[in-house]
Amino acid sequence: MTSQTTVETTGPGSSSGGAPAGLAVPPVKGMRGHPWLTLFAVAIGVMMVALDGTIVAIANPAIQSDLDASLADVQWITNGYLLALAVALVTAGKLGDRFGHRQTYLIGVAGFAASSGAIGLSHSVALVIAFRVLQGLFGALLMPAALGLLRACFPAEKLNMAIGIWGMVIGASTAGGPILGGVLVEHVSWQSVFFINVPVGVVALVLGLVILLDHRAKNAPRSFDVPGIVLLSAAMFALVWALIKAGDWGWGSGRTLGFLGAAVVCFALFALWENRVGEPLLPLSMFRSVPLSAGTVLMVLMGFAFMGGLFFVTFYLQNVHNMSPVDCGLRLLPLTGMMIVSSPLAGALITKVGPRIPLVTGMALTAVTMFGMTTLDTGTGSLTMSLWFALLGLGLAPVMVGATEVIVGNAPLELSGVAGGIQQAAMQVGGSLGTAVLGAVMSNKVSSELPTSWTAAGLPAAPPAGLDQAVAVGLVPKQVASAPGMTPQVLGKITGVVHDTFLTGMGLAFTVAGVVAVFAAAVAVFTKRGAHTPEGAGAGHI
Repeated sequence: MTSQTTVETTGPGSSSGGAPAGLAVPPVKGMRGHPWLTLFAVAIGVMMVALDGTIVAIANPAIQSDLDASLADVQWITNGYLLALAVALVTAGKLGDRFGHRQTYLIGVAGFAASSGAIGLSHSVALVIAFRVLQGLFGALLMPAALGLLRACFPAEKLNMAIGIWGMVIGASTAGGPILGGVLVEHVSWQSVFFINVPVGVVALVLGLVILLDHRAKNAPRSFDVPGIVLLSAAMFALVWALIKAGDWGWGSGRTLGFLGAAVVCFALFALWENRVGEPLLPLSMFRSVPLSAGTVLMVLMGFAFMGGLFFVTFYLQNVHNMSPVDCGLRLLPLTGMMIVSSPLAGALITKVGPRIPLVTGMALTAVTMFGMTTLDTGTGSLTMSLWFALLGLGLAPVMVGATEVIVGNAPLELSGVAGGIQQAAMQVGGSLGTAVLGAVMSNKVSSELPTSWTAAGLPAAPPAGLDQAVAVGLVPKQVASAPGMTPQVLGKITGVVHDTFLTGMGLAFTVAGVVAVFAAAVAVFTKRGAHTPEGAGAGHI
């Protein structure tokens, strides 16, 4: 499986307008190691993982019914995957730096496809959850390795375009998940959502074996920082777990605060240890680079605004406008289409003018979109929604591409896998944080507004216990709609109260997301083009 070349470096810095000084991309003959074929090969694997991030949500109700699973079980199907992915990303990137990104990528592809097939064959929810965790671990191997391969085989003047196409694949796959999932669940079975990864994985594996060349940095790491792995994994687990459970436990609960406190302690211990060990898991000197640090923060904030905001859009379309999951996915096609078109264009633009202006502009457009979507209501037409979704895709594309290039391009070559892990972990943490914080904003607003709206509508008594939880997703519970003595007139009033209260909460959540996007635009000012740092220029201590 080893097909290897050593990437030589000749000096610090980078040249303008050509391949970077300090990084000599070896000449390529034939298919193996060809940059654009490499991009095509890794895009297949990346598509498989990105698609799985959203496609499974559509299958969850069918899984719950078929396997007689509880709501907590269904939540674990998603949470187990996200936890494994977030916890393992940086360590997986280090494995690629140590053993080669080609090997790590191929193992990730094979394992992801195999665990997907195992889920489809599972007859208990416990097995589904267990194999979903394995999926997350193999996905963590695959994603940073893909970025490491691109970083090694593309010269500086072509890397932005490559990452643009890479970002296009991720954006299109993420947004297209609900559409494909809805079609498969409705017309085939929930198992088909997982079985589809098997042939895709086989194609990705074959292409990888034939095309990929393992570019090894001369100064690649030779040992493992096991205590660092344990401390970082514990810190990431505690942080992401607290964010996932905060909505159920409450932000002020002892359990939420306990896990957040444990995360802070583990991160602090990790930082202390990394400063002492000879070959650290994550050299903290990487963050001496202001652009790399700014790109990481920007990726967190982008994930917060994008994933947190999109979380409510799906409920708005399905529960307020009564769309099916497939129709909901189709309505989001302007977002998907704009990301597909804009990502490569953003890569070309960033190559010409650098990332700063496109990143600031992209986050500004994202902020405008978030503030604009506060105007969505029960009567908003398809054209208006499509315009906002398209504008969101136009804003997100340069951020996805630019922030990724800033992080990976400003890291030393021998740490490109770690940099890819940082990029992916930042987006995962940002998405989890956005969903949790904006969910809390929505819940608090609904709790305060619902009693007043209920009384103002002239409805009798008080809102039923627990109704606020359903209102937070724009839903009228079946037990309320079918309650004894319920008349169409009263049900109409209740539906109006539920939708209006949901829209009030969603408007506040989008306002918060917009403010975060404005702050992200300010952070983007500190980014600059990746320096394609030569080997050893970031592996020391701070």
